[in-house]
Amino acid sequence: MPTLTDTALARSAPTRWATRTQFFCSGFIFATWGVHIPTVKAHYGVDEAELGLALLAAGFGALFGISRAGSWIGRHGAARIALLTGTVYALLVALLIHMPSYAFLLVLLAAFGLVTSVFDVAINTEASQLELHGGRPLMSGMHGMFSLGGMAGAVSGSAALATGLAPGWHLVLVAGVMAVAVAGATRWMLPRRFTASTTTESGFRLPRGSLVVLGILAALGLVAEGAMYDWSVLYLQQELGSPQQQAALAYASFSAAMAAARFGGDALRARFASATLLRASATLAALSMAGVLLTDSPWLALAGFAGVGIGFANVVPILFAAAARVPGVDAARGIAAVSAAAYLGFMAGPPMIGFLARVSSLTAALSVVVVFAVALAVAAPRAAASAGAPTPGRGH
Repeated sequence: MPTLTDTALARSAPTRWATRTQFFCSGFIFATWGVHIPTVKAHYGVDEAELGLALLAAGFGALFGISRAGSWIGRHGAARIALLTGTVYALLVALLIHMPSYAFLLVLLAAFGLVTSVFDVAINTEASQLELHGGRPLMSGMHGMFSLGGMAGAVSGSAALATGLAPGWHLVLVAGVMAVAVAGATRWMLPRRFTASTTTESGFRLPRGSLVVLGILAALGLVAEGAMYDWSVLYLQQELGSPQQQAALAYASFSAAMAAARFGGDALRARFASATLLRASATLAALSMAGVLLTDSPWLALAGFAGVGIGFANVVPILFAAAARVPGVDAARGIAAVSAAAYLGFMAGPPMIGFLARVSSLTAALSVVVVFAVALAVAAPRAAASAGAPTPGRGH
């Protein structure tokens, strides 16, 4: 039986759709968590600061996972690691409101963060290899599937709440379906030889050189993006008085707009310099978030969240694709290194907003998103240039 070449395998529809499915499932699961943050808050009777601490536990778990992800993927390949961490990631969702106490919730969220982060590195490594061997940009479209999954998860969560489905049953249903989808998709991922390391290097090393630049930019983007995942629903419900089923649309609006922008992102990446695209995107995100915080209308706020989604859509795909191309660094290790820096921002951002909300208001706390978006816009041109971004029109 003839064997497909690397290029043909990377361009095959089943292989690409397997990875798209993994990104979709990741977004769907994460959105389900986002929709039920108010449910978790009410179930355990915690305030914003305690909720922020719970998010911090997830961040610490994610940071530990990131520190090991490159080594694990290098040893076992992306498909095997995605199978393990993706299915556990899905199944943990079912337990979110079934922990015996707040302390056990912290442990659960630490495990949740760990498997989420490793699964994230595994599927991004897979996507980078599809892009490299397939010869054309794909990363933005893959992240578009994550956002599409986020939109679907938020809309279905809103519908479940509106129809009176018990949150516990909704979480169990999502966990079962997503675990099956993730496990099924791993059958069609690239063989181990594409994503397993051939080096003897082990362990985790802090980002150096251009990876530091990429990591700082990713941290700025993920602080703001993470705030939307973790606080947008609560903002609409608590600050603007929306019922939870309408508030859930904040996440859906953000994710839908981000998905649409990411599906067009690969064409934009081929046409515009990374510095230009990053600066324009961050500026749009800053202006849109400022509009959200200044309006009293839930519907205008939803439109603003869509603008924020468009603005942040291509920040992470650009930076992760660049990290996978750093000379002399395995794709998995490059993505893991940049992800580690990004997750520091992701870990610190939402809890910081929670603590600021406790001493002021959630509206004031979310102004951090505007500040970080402005900082990203200012830093993007010089930082992207120093990272050696590819020339527009020449692919990857």
